[in-house]
Amino acid sequence: MSEKITEPQIKTFGCRLNFYESEVMRAHALEAGLSGDTIIFNTCAVTKEAERQARQAIRRAKKQNPETTIIVTGCSAQIDPDRYASMEEVDRVIGNDLKLHLESWRSDDAVLVHDIMAAKGADSSLIEGYEDRSRAFLQIQNGCDHRCTFCIIPFGRGKSRSVPVAQIARQVKNLSKGGYNEIVFTGVDVTSYGEDLEGKPTLGAMISEVLELVPELVRLRLSSLDPAAIDDDLWRLIAEEPKLCPHLHLSLQAGDDMILKRMKRRHSREDVIALCKRARALRSDMVFGADIITGFPTETEEMFANTLALVEECDVTFLHVFPYSEREGTPAARIPKQVPVPVRKERAARLRLLGEELLEKLLARSVGKEFDVIVEKGGIGKTQTFLPVALTQNYETGKLIRIQTTGVEDGMLTGSCVS
Repeated sequence: MSEKITEPQIKTFGCRLNFYESEVMRAHALEAGLSGDTIIFNTCAVTKEAERQARQAIRRAKKQNPETTIIVTGCSAQIDPDRYASMEEVDRVIGNDLKLHLESWRSDDAVLVHDIMAAKGADSSLIEGYEDRSRAFLQIQNGCDHRCTFCIIPFGRGKSRSVPVAQIARQVKNLSKGGYNEIVFTGVDVTSYGEDLEGKPTLGAMISEVLELVPELVRLRLSSLDPAAIDDDLWRLIAEEPKLCPHLHLSLQAGDDMILKRMKRRHSREDVIALCKRARALRSDMVFGADIITGFPTETEEMFANTLALVEECDVTFLHVFPYSEREGTPAARIPKQVPVPVRKERAARLRLLGEELLEKLLARSVGKEFDVIVEKGGIGKTQTFLPVALTQNYETGKLIRIQTTGVEDGMLTGSCVS
């Protein structure tokens, strides 16, 4: 007989920020008295496929248990609440900013969605941890003031809003005391951090203050960074702060200057090359990840070849690849010369294959070295540089161990614990 579920289930789609917000919602839903017969869907709107998967999961959940109460929130619900409200499986729809307020979970309103552009401040709810205890994601910023031509997310998240430094430090201290050896600072546009706060502290200045206020923080990782907005304080930390992981994930999107211009990105191809060279000069063990879109409108084979060449030249090993997805209401969706969907997917497959080849080379270069590894579930761990390590013993999830690497097997480093 299966164990009865006593607390609300949360199905999270999309980015790391959503995972943080799901933990905030979990606490609010419990306090509001919601129980195991409720499923909360925290949706994503970055692609049409992400939205399709969420709707499919909602229908499946209701079919499997017709008595379940289904609540939908997240970016997709914020952007198109009527679509979800009209689904016969859905009982309630809650807006993306309102989902972080306790009173929203006590409300009986079938649709509770406000103007996201009027939202003030970023959430700083104190969370105790995550179901997966390997690392903790912490929101430092929300929203975006830029308008990339392909992106719908500002209309799901609102304007850029930052969490004050003191509140971030309080969260970091709480999570560190709770046993988390790695904390990931996340947001929608983290490099815009502080522009809305008094004194306009930079992302790097905020991190420096947090490290001073919370010396017990063991390891800090950053989520996606805008290549055009890495501040001088952050560069100093990259050079001097061992607690900051030598792993930068860049919001690259393309490697061709014309496509970047049509995307309304603020960096050029040469900017990215210069950034990677500078970072590796400061930290020889620096690795890079990137978000990249294939098949953006007007992208030719030659333009795509420029993206492949940039990824190879900069040795970008952790790729998040998305075939371009038209988002209604964005300028890119109105560009007449749309790339056929099969071509978008084929280019995405080629780019992913290149990423796999570069990762294999990085793994091979990492054999014979020692790494501090955070233990994850399933018998694996992650190095400071985010490389996967196959563990031969059972360790407590979230534990920090020192590994001497000896080889590569099935796409993971192998080795033994030395401390």
